[in-house]
Amino acid sequence: MKRIVRSLAASLAAGWLAVAFAQSAAPVAPAAPAAPAADFPKQPIRMVVTFPPGGSADAVVRMLVPRLNERLGQQVVVDNRPGAGGNIGLSIVAKAPPDGYTLGVGAAGALSANSSLYEKMPFDVAKDFKPVGMLAAIPFVIVGHPSLAARSQKELIALAKTQPGGLSIGHGGNGTAMHLSAALFGQMAEVKLVEVPYKGSGPAALDVLGNSVPLAVVDLPAALQHIKAGKLIALAVTSPERLPQLPDVPTVSEAGLAGYDSTGWFGVVAPAGTPAAIVDRLNAEINRALKDEQIVAAMRGLGVEPAPSRPEAFDAYIKAETGKWRKVISQARIKIDQ
Repeated sequence: MKRIVRSLAASLAAGWLAVAFAQSAAPVAPAAPAAPAADFPKQPIRMVVTFPPGGSADAVVRMLVPRLNERLGQQVVVDNRPGAGGNIGLSIVAKAPPDGYTLGVGAAGALSANSSLYEKMPFDVAKDFKPVGMLAAIPFVIVGHPSLAARSQKELIALAKTQPGGLSIGHGGNGTAMHLSAALFGQMAEVKLVEVPYKGSGPAALDVLGNSVPLAVVDLPAALQHIKAGKLIALAVTSPERLPQLPDVPTVSEAGLAGYDSTGWFGVVAPAGTPAAIVDRLNAEINRALKDEQIVAAMRGLGVEPAPSRPEAFDAYIKAETGKWRKVISQARIKIDQ
Protein backbone atom coordinates (compact mmCIF):
# COMPACT_ATOMS: atom_id res chain seq x y z
CA MET A 1 0.00 0.00 0.00
CA LYS A 2 2.82 2.41 0.82
CA ARG A 3 4.35 1.93 -2.64
CA ILE A 4 0.96 2.58 -4.23
CA VAL A 5 0.67 5.83 -2.32
CA ARG A 6 4.28 6.82 -3.07
CA SER A 7 3.58 6.28 -6.76
CA LEU A 8 0.42 8.34 -6.48
CA ALA A 9 2.26 11.06 -4.58
CA ALA A 10 5.01 11.09 -7.20
CA SER A 11 2.43 11.53 -9.95
CA LEU A 12 0.77 14.36 -8.05
CA ALA A 13 4.14 16.00 -7.38
CA ALA A 14 5.12 15.71 -11.03
CA GLY A 15 1.85 17.34 -11.98
CA TRP A 16 2.47 20.17 -9.55
CA LEU A 17 5.99 20.75 -10.90
CA ALA A 18 4.67 20.84 -14.45
CA VAL A 19 2.04 23.38 -13.46
CA ALA A 20 4.56 25.49 -11.56
CA PHE A 21 6.99 25.47 -14.52
CA ALA A 22 4.26 26.47 -16.95
CA GLN A 23 3.17 29.29 -14.68
CA SER A 24 6.74 30.57 -14.25
CA ALA A 25 7.33 30.51 -18.01
CA ALA A 26 4.07 32.25 -18.87
CA PRO A 27 3.82 36.05 -19.22
CA VAL A 28 2.80 37.75 -16.01
CA ALA A 29 -0.76 39.04 -16.25
CA PRO A 30 -2.22 41.77 -14.07
CA ALA A 31 -3.51 40.31 -10.84
CA ALA A 32 -7.28 39.94 -10.66
CA PRO A 33 -9.04 41.23 -7.57
CA ALA A 34 -9.12 38.52 -4.91
CA ALA A 35 -12.54 37.04 -4.25
CA PRO A 36 -13.64 37.71 -0.70
CA ALA A 37 -13.40 34.40 1.22
CA ALA A 38 -12.64 35.60 4.71
CA ASP A 39 -16.28 35.07 5.73
CA PHE A 40 -16.67 31.76 3.88
CA PRO A 41 -18.67 29.70 4.64
CA LYS A 42 -21.85 31.45 5.77
CA GLN A 43 -24.15 28.47 5.29
CA PRO A 44 -24.02 24.66 5.21
CA ILE A 45 -21.97 22.99 2.46
CA ARG A 46 -23.46 20.22 0.36
CA MET A 47 -21.03 17.36 -0.37
CA VAL A 48 -22.38 15.26 -3.24
CA VAL A 49 -20.91 11.75 -2.97
CA THR A 50 -21.21 9.79 -6.21
CA PHE A 51 -21.39 6.44 -4.38
CA PRO A 52 -24.01 4.90 -2.09
CA PRO A 53 -23.67 4.67 1.69
CA GLY A 54 -21.31 1.92 2.80
CA GLY A 55 -18.66 2.37 0.12
CA SER A 56 -15.14 3.60 0.73
CA ALA A 57 -15.69 7.12 -0.59
CA ASP A 58 -18.77 7.56 1.57
CA ALA A 59 -16.97 6.18 4.63
CA VAL A 60 -13.98 8.50 4.17
CA VAL A 61 -16.15 11.57 3.66
CA ARG A 62 -18.12 10.80 6.81
CA MET A 63 -14.85 10.47 8.74
CA LEU A 64 -13.81 13.92 7.55
CA VAL A 65 -17.13 15.68 8.11
CA PRO A 66 -16.84 16.23 11.90
CA ARG A 67 -13.39 17.82 11.50
CA LEU A 68 -14.59 19.98 8.61
CA ASN A 69 -17.65 21.07 10.56
CA GLU A 70 -15.43 22.17 13.41
CA ARG A 71 -12.86 23.96 11.25
CA LEU A 72 -15.29 25.61 8.84
CA GLY A 73 -17.88 26.56 11.43
CA GLN A 74 -20.69 25.22 9.26
CA GLN A 75 -22.27 21.83 8.67
CA VAL A 76 -21.07 19.73 5.74
CA VAL A 77 -24.09 17.74 4.59
CA VAL A 78 -23.43 14.45 2.74
CA ASP A 79 -25.74 13.86 -0.23
CA ASN A 80 -25.31 10.38 -1.77
CA ARG A 81 -26.11 10.41 -5.50
CA PRO A 82 -24.83 7.17 -7.05
CA GLY A 83 -25.38 5.92 -10.58
CA ALA A 84 -24.08 6.12 -14.16
CA GLY A 85 -20.49 5.66 -13.04
CA GLY A 86 -20.59 8.89 -11.05
CA ASN A 87 -22.16 10.99 -13.82
CA ILE A 88 -25.43 11.57 -11.97
CA GLY A 89 -23.83 13.07 -8.87
CA LEU A 90 -21.24 15.13 -10.70
CA SER A 91 -23.91 16.51 -13.07
CA ILE A 92 -25.49 18.14 -10.01
CA VAL A 93 -22.16 19.70 -9.06
CA ALA A 94 -21.46 20.92 -12.61
CA LYS A 95 -24.76 22.84 -12.63
CA ALA A 96 -24.41 24.29 -9.13
CA PRO A 97 -23.46 27.92 -8.47
CA PRO A 98 -19.66 28.33 -8.24
CA ASP A 99 -19.74 29.61 -4.68
CA GLY A 100 -18.16 26.74 -2.73
CA TYR A 101 -21.42 25.56 -1.21
CA THR A 102 -21.80 22.54 -3.49
CA LEU A 103 -18.89 20.11 -3.81
CA GLY A 104 -18.57 16.70 -5.40
CA VAL A 105 -16.65 13.57 -4.48
CA GLY A 106 -15.74 11.76 -7.68
CA ALA A 107 -13.54 8.79 -8.49
CA ALA A 108 -11.37 7.71 -11.40
CA GLY A 109 -14.39 6.64 -13.43
CA ALA A 110 -16.33 9.89 -13.58
CA LEU A 111 -13.29 12.17 -13.46
CA SER A 112 -11.02 10.36 -15.92
CA ALA A 113 -12.56 7.40 -17.76
CA ASN A 114 -16.17 8.24 -18.54
CA SER A 115 -15.30 10.74 -21.25
CA SER A 116 -13.96 7.77 -23.26
CA LEU A 117 -16.72 5.36 -22.23
CA TYR A 118 -19.83 7.38 -22.98
CA GLU A 119 -20.84 8.73 -26.39
CA LYS A 120 -22.40 11.75 -24.69
CA MET A 121 -21.35 13.18 -21.36
CA PRO A 122 -23.50 15.49 -19.19
CA PHE A 123 -20.40 17.53 -18.33
CA ASP A 124 -16.83 18.22 -19.42
CA VAL A 125 -14.44 17.50 -16.56
CA ALA A 126 -11.80 19.96 -17.82
CA LYS A 127 -14.31 22.79 -18.34
CA ASP A 128 -16.99 22.25 -15.72
CA PHE A 129 -14.99 21.49 -12.57
CA LYS A 130 -12.33 23.04 -10.41
CA PRO A 131 -10.31 20.32 -8.62
CA VAL A 132 -10.09 20.92 -4.88
CA GLY A 133 -7.89 18.00 -3.85
CA MET A 134 -7.34 14.26 -3.74
CA LEU A 135 -8.77 12.37 -0.79
CA ALA A 136 -7.50 8.81 -0.99
CA ALA A 137 -5.97 5.95 -2.93
CA ILE A 138 -7.61 2.55 -2.66
CA PRO A 139 -6.81 -0.88 -4.10
CA PHE A 140 -9.36 -3.31 -5.46
CA VAL A 141 -9.65 -7.04 -4.85
CA ILE A 142 -11.20 -9.82 -6.92
CA VAL A 143 -13.42 -11.84 -4.60
CA GLY A 144 -15.47 -15.00 -5.02
CA HIS A 145 -18.15 -16.89 -3.13
CA PRO A 146 -16.81 -19.86 -1.11
CA SER A 147 -18.76 -22.24 -3.36
CA LEU A 148 -16.76 -21.09 -6.41
CA ALA A 149 -14.76 -23.95 -7.92
CA ALA A 150 -11.56 -21.90 -7.93
CA ARG A 151 -9.21 -20.94 -5.12
CA SER A 152 -6.63 -19.00 -7.12
CA GLN A 153 -6.43 -16.69 -10.11
CA LYS A 154 -4.95 -19.52 -12.20
CA GLU A 155 -7.85 -21.80 -11.32
CA LEU A 156 -10.34 -18.99 -12.01
CA ILE A 157 -8.96 -18.39 -15.49
CA ALA A 158 -8.99 -22.12 -16.24
CA LEU A 159 -12.59 -22.37 -15.01
CA ALA A 160 -13.67 -19.38 -17.10
CA LYS A 161 -12.12 -20.90 -20.22
CA THR A 162 -14.17 -24.07 -19.81
CA GLN A 163 -17.41 -22.06 -19.81
CA PRO A 164 -17.09 -18.92 -21.98
CA GLY A 165 -19.72 -16.42 -20.92
CA GLY A 166 -20.82 -18.71 -18.11
CA LEU A 167 -19.25 -16.80 -15.21
CA SER A 168 -20.52 -13.43 -14.03
CA ILE A 169 -18.37 -10.80 -12.32
CA GLY A 170 -19.87 -7.88 -10.48
CA HIS A 171 -18.31 -4.45 -10.17
CA GLY A 172 -19.04 -1.06 -8.63
CA GLY A 173 -20.90 0.42 -11.59
CA ASN A 174 -20.58 1.13 -15.28
CA GLY A 175 -17.70 3.49 -15.95
CA THR A 176 -16.07 3.03 -12.56
CA ALA A 177 -12.46 1.95 -12.15
CA MET A 178 -13.78 -1.38 -10.85
CA HIS A 179 -15.61 -1.88 -14.14
CA LEU A 180 -12.44 -1.15 -16.08
CA SER A 181 -10.49 -3.46 -13.76
CA ALA A 182 -12.88 -6.31 -14.55
CA ALA A 183 -12.78 -5.60 -18.28
CA LEU A 184 -8.99 -5.39 -18.31
CA PHE A 185 -8.76 -8.66 -16.39
CA GLY A 186 -10.94 -10.44 -18.95
CA GLN A 187 -8.97 -8.93 -21.81
CA MET A 188 -5.55 -9.88 -20.46
CA ALA A 189 -6.67 -13.34 -19.31
CA GLU A 190 -8.41 -13.92 -22.66
CA VAL A 191 -11.62 -15.06 -20.99
CA LYS A 192 -15.21 -13.96 -21.46
CA LEU A 193 -16.86 -12.91 -18.21
CA VAL A 194 -20.36 -11.47 -17.96
CA GLU A 195 -19.94 -8.07 -16.27
CA VAL A 196 -22.70 -7.11 -13.83
CA PRO A 197 -22.84 -3.45 -12.70
CA TYR A 198 -23.88 -2.41 -9.20
CA LYS A 199 -24.28 0.97 -7.55
CA GLY A 200 -21.03 0.74 -5.63
CA SER A 201 -18.74 -1.83 -4.01
CA GLY A 202 -21.03 -2.48 -1.05
CA PRO A 203 -23.96 -3.85 -3.09
CA ALA A 204 -21.59 -5.88 -5.31
CA ALA A 205 -19.91 -7.49 -2.29
CA LEU A 206 -23.29 -8.26 -0.72
CA ASP A 207 -24.47 -10.09 -3.83
CA VAL A 208 -21.32 -12.24 -3.82
CA LEU A 209 -21.97 -12.99 -0.14
CA GLY A 210 -25.48 -14.10 -1.10
CA ASN A 211 -24.13 -16.03 -4.10
CA SER A 212 -26.30 -14.06 -6.50
CA VAL A 213 -23.12 -13.47 -8.48
CA PRO A 214 -20.02 -15.69 -8.07
CA LEU A 215 -17.34 -13.02 -8.50
CA ALA A 216 -16.79 -9.31 -8.14
CA VAL A 217 -14.14 -6.62 -8.29
CA VAL A 218 -14.70 -4.48 -5.21
CA ASP A 219 -12.73 -2.03 -3.14
CA LEU A 220 -10.94 -3.37 -0.08
CA PRO A 221 -13.16 -1.69 2.57
CA ALA A 222 -16.26 -3.42 1.19
CA ALA A 223 -14.65 -6.86 1.36
CA LEU A 224 -11.92 -6.93 4.01
CA GLN A 225 -13.96 -8.06 7.02
CA HIS A 226 -15.84 -10.64 4.94
CA ILE A 227 -12.54 -12.04 3.65
CA LYS A 228 -11.16 -12.29 7.17
CA ALA A 229 -14.33 -14.05 8.29
CA GLY A 230 -14.03 -16.59 5.47
CA LYS A 231 -17.28 -15.46 3.86
CA LEU A 232 -15.51 -14.28 0.70
CA ILE A 233 -12.48 -15.71 -1.09
CA ALA A 234 -9.81 -13.20 -2.12
CA LEU A 235 -8.35 -14.38 -5.42
CA ALA A 236 -6.08 -11.43 -6.26
CA VAL A 237 -5.56 -7.72 -5.66
CA THR A 238 -5.40 -5.34 -8.62
CA SER A 239 -2.70 -3.04 -7.24
CA PRO A 240 1.00 -3.38 -8.16
CA GLU A 241 1.96 -4.81 -4.76
CA ARG A 242 0.52 -7.08 -2.10
CA LEU A 243 -1.52 -5.47 0.65
CA PRO A 244 -0.48 -5.56 4.31
CA GLN A 245 -4.09 -6.39 5.21
CA LEU A 246 -4.00 -9.43 2.86
CA PRO A 247 -0.32 -10.47 2.78
CA ASP A 248 -1.03 -13.94 1.40
CA VAL A 249 -3.15 -12.73 -1.53
CA PRO A 250 -1.09 -12.24 -4.71
CA THR A 251 -1.47 -9.36 -7.12
CA VAL A 252 -3.11 -10.01 -10.49
CA SER A 253 0.26 -9.29 -12.10
CA GLU A 254 2.33 -11.73 -10.05
CA ALA A 255 -0.39 -14.38 -10.31
CA GLY A 256 0.13 -14.59 -14.05
CA LEU A 257 -1.09 -11.46 -15.82
CA ALA A 258 2.19 -9.51 -15.85
CA GLY A 259 1.83 -5.76 -16.02
CA TYR A 260 -1.76 -5.62 -14.78
CA ASP A 261 -2.28 -2.55 -12.57
CA SER A 262 -5.43 -0.77 -11.46
CA THR A 263 -5.60 1.33 -8.31
CA GLY A 264 -8.60 3.41 -7.36
CA TRP A 265 -8.65 6.99 -6.14
CA PHE A 266 -11.18 9.70 -5.40
CA GLY A 267 -11.17 13.38 -4.62
CA VAL A 268 -13.15 16.58 -4.29
CA VAL A 269 -14.16 18.95 -7.08
CA ALA A 270 -16.09 22.20 -7.14
CA PRO A 271 -18.01 23.85 -9.99
CA ALA A 272 -15.79 25.70 -12.48
CA GLY A 273 -15.51 29.35 -11.60
CA THR A 274 -15.40 28.79 -7.85
CA PRO A 275 -13.09 31.53 -6.51
CA ALA A 276 -9.51 30.39 -5.96
CA ALA A 277 -9.52 31.74 -2.40
CA ILE A 278 -12.48 29.52 -1.52
CA VAL A 279 -10.91 26.49 -3.21
CA ASP A 280 -7.69 27.10 -1.29
CA ARG A 281 -9.59 27.34 2.00
CA LEU A 282 -11.43 24.10 1.34
CA ASN A 283 -8.24 22.39 0.22
CA ALA A 284 -6.38 23.49 3.36
CA GLU A 285 -9.09 22.21 5.70
CA ILE A 286 -9.52 18.90 3.83
CA ASN A 287 -5.76 18.30 3.85
CA ARG A 288 -5.57 19.16 7.53
CA ALA A 289 -8.30 16.60 8.26
CA LEU A 290 -6.53 13.97 6.12
CA LYS A 291 -3.43 14.38 8.30
CA ASP A 292 -5.32 13.97 11.58
CA GLU A 293 -3.82 10.93 13.32
CA GLN A 294 -7.19 9.43 14.27
CA ILE A 295 -8.54 9.79 10.75
CA VAL A 296 -5.36 8.38 9.20
CA ALA A 297 -5.56 5.33 11.49
CA ALA A 298 -9.27 4.82 10.75
CA MET A 299 -8.73 5.09 6.99
CA ARG A 300 -5.81 2.67 7.02
CA GLY A 301 -7.87 0.29 9.11
CA LEU A 302 -10.30 0.14 6.18
CA GLY A 303 -7.55 -0.32 3.63
CA VAL A 304 -7.71 3.25 2.37
CA GLU A 305 -4.63 5.47 2.25
CA PRO A 306 -4.95 9.26 2.68
CA ALA A 307 -3.62 11.15 -0.34
CA PRO A 308 -3.78 14.91 0.31
CA SER A 309 -2.75 17.15 -2.58
CA ARG A 310 -2.84 20.71 -3.86
CA PRO A 311 -5.60 21.63 -6.36
CA GLU A 312 -3.09 22.15 -9.19
CA ALA A 313 -1.49 18.74 -8.66
CA PHE A 314 -4.88 17.02 -8.54
CA ASP A 315 -5.86 18.75 -11.77
CA ALA A 316 -2.70 17.49 -13.52
CA TYR A 317 -3.25 13.98 -12.13
CA ILE A 318 -6.82 13.84 -13.44
CA LYS A 319 -5.55 14.78 -16.89
CA ALA A 320 -2.84 12.10 -16.77
CA GLU A 321 -5.33 9.43 -15.69
CA THR A 322 -7.73 10.51 -18.44
CA GLY A 323 -5.03 9.85 -21.04
CA LYS A 324 -4.12 6.49 -19.49
CA TRP A 325 -7.66 5.12 -19.43
CA ARG A 326 -8.43 6.50 -22.88
CA LYS A 327 -5.79 4.15 -24.31
CA VAL A 328 -7.04 1.15 -22.31
CA ILE A 329 -10.67 1.76 -23.28
CA SER A 330 -9.82 2.25 -26.94
CA GLN A 331 -7.80 -0.96 -27.11
CA ALA A 332 -10.52 -2.92 -25.29
CA ARG A 333 -13.29 -1.26 -27.35
CA ILE A 334 -15.39 -0.64 -24.26
CA LYS A 335 -18.47 1.54 -24.56
CA ILE A 336 -21.33 2.22 -22.19
CA ASP A 337 -24.89 2.17 -23.57
CA GLN A 338 -26.77 5.34 -22.81
